Amino acid sequence: MKAVLAPITAEDLPAVSTFLHQELNPRVRELEWTQALRVPWDVPQPNHGFFLAEGDRVVGAYLAYYSERAVGAEKLQICNLGAWCVLDSHRHQGLRLLTTLLKQPGYEFTDFSPSGNVVALNRKLKFTDLDTTTSLVPAVALPGRGVRVSSRPDVLDSVLQGEERDLYADHRAAAAARHVVLSTGSEHCYVVARKDTRKGVRAFASVLYASNPELLRRHAPRLATHLLRQHGAAATLIEHRVAGGAPAGSHRLSRSRPKMLRSDALDPARVDYLYSELTCLEW
Repeated sequence: MKAVLAPITAEDLPAVSTFLHQELNPRVRELEWTQALRVPWDVPQPNHGFFLAEGDRVVGAYLAYYSERAVGAEKLQICNLGAWCVLDSHRHQGLRLLTTLLKQPGYEFTDFSPSGNVVALNRKLKFTDLDTTTSLVPAVALPGRGVRVSSRPDVLDSVLQGEERDLYADHRAAAAARHVVLSTGSEHCYVVARKDTRKGVRAFASVLYASNPELLRRHAPRLATHLLRQHGAAATLIEHRVAGGAPAGSHRLSRSRPKMLRSDALDPARVDYLYSELTCLEW
């Protein structure tokens, strides 16, 4: 029997969330799946992805997170691909979910968490690999030396300006986003990070965005120490593309996690990880 494919609407979120909790990641509760898809930024959402169903039974789902990003004078519509799960009994129908998402006109597509065979499949569908060369910054106790690091909302509100303030407002309620500001002299850097799991150990932080890459690069060890104290991250992972090079006090990883882009309009060097599953869902 061929499953029915349909867009995920607000009314479908409870059933799809239960399916993902049971079949993909039981550590993420149903409500957390639902809340992640109700993105905190203001954007028209044509759907929350697509799902497969047999009667009232969900048998597959592919989530999507939508945003509008300014690139120069142009506004681009972005679709970030999220979790993809299909029951083994319906695996042969799973590709329909991806192709339906990609057929939506007017969108640039990103995939920041492809795994296993998805990477090779994405490449066949004209996705390209982002440079995700990554270094690990261990958290060590360091003297201040004039560098201030804070996650306090009142400090963020007083320091952030212009686009930074807009980004913070859009992500303030995003479940996975950790907000930090580094300040030294007249300079500052707004950082968005998330808590991450590597090899089954949830003891890492990953930087998703930095407004001042050069400042982040210089003072990455101070950020890592702050994320240890505030969020229990023993080390911080920073992509060279995000920091504009290898961070101070870091060790380059031999392998990094893939992230992918399908767009003729976006410059891969300027792609960040905001407005995505990475900011909205903890796993």
